[in-house]
Amino acid sequence: MVTRRREVSHTSARSLLMTILGEYVLPRENPVWTSVLVNTLAKFEIEEKSARQALARTAAEGWLTSDRVGRRVRWSLTPPGRKLLTEGAQRIYEFGSVERQWDGRWLVLLVSVPESKRDLRHRLRTRLTWAGFGSPEAGVWICPDASRQEEAKGILTGLELTRGAMSFVAEYGSVGEVGSMVARAWDLSEVERRYEEFIDEFGALDPEDGPSTLHAQTMLVHEWRRFPFLDPQLPADLLPANWRGAHAAQVFHRKHQEWRPAAQEHWDKLG
Repeated sequence: MVTRRREVSHTSARSLLMTILGEYVLPRENPVWTSVLVNTLAKFEIEEKSARQALARTAAEGWLTSDRVGRRVRWSLTPPGRKLLTEGAQRIYEFGSVERQWDGRWLVLLVSVPESKRDLRHRLRTRLTWAGFGSPEAGVWICPDASRQEEAKGILTGLELTRGAMSFVAEYGSVGEVGSMVARAWDLSEVERRYEEFIDEFGALDPEDGPSTLHAQTMLVHEWRRFPFLDPQLPADLLPANWRGAHAAQVFHRKHQEWRPAAQEHWDKLG
């Protein structure tokens, strides 16, 4: 079983609720009862008060809507919520499944945000990191996938940061070493350590029944969904030898496919 220490220290009610919504509610058209969500979260040491607060916050953000049937309340994904989870699920489930060829070109963004606007800086960092960018220097963002220029432009437009920003597509020059730039932009040793933890935790896990399979599948997806924020999916040419991300991806996709039928079947029994 997944250790309780890991559940308590790494899982928040809001984050775990989004994992459950994406894995079990998104594939279905039917609404889900509050009791099902609260009781499921309880299996991960989430108290009822925290579970209900997570539901309320998620609804306030426009991702969920509720309706009352007698004394009971049930929840449905809103169209924006369904879109958000669909896009997230695609990114999570496809992550690590395809090794793309690299043409040696870098997409470079120059964008400056004043130190006083910390919230804006945080949102920019979060969104560019999700898109595969790293920052070797303040105000400089790089990505080895030039096709993400429109995605980057959309991020800057959404944050109203296009004025004064610049983008370039170029190959690395003769000054300095590309490996040094990569090391400054991304902490690959920390990413690999996290991959090792993932492999150790799930590689040999073998749930025995429906409840334990749903538990294992939920934690599998919940832990895996962190990696698009951590791992920029660099081309093989830029990665250390024997990169553990490839093995971790194999574990995720194998286990997710293996556990999915029993986990989904047990979810259907909860309603």
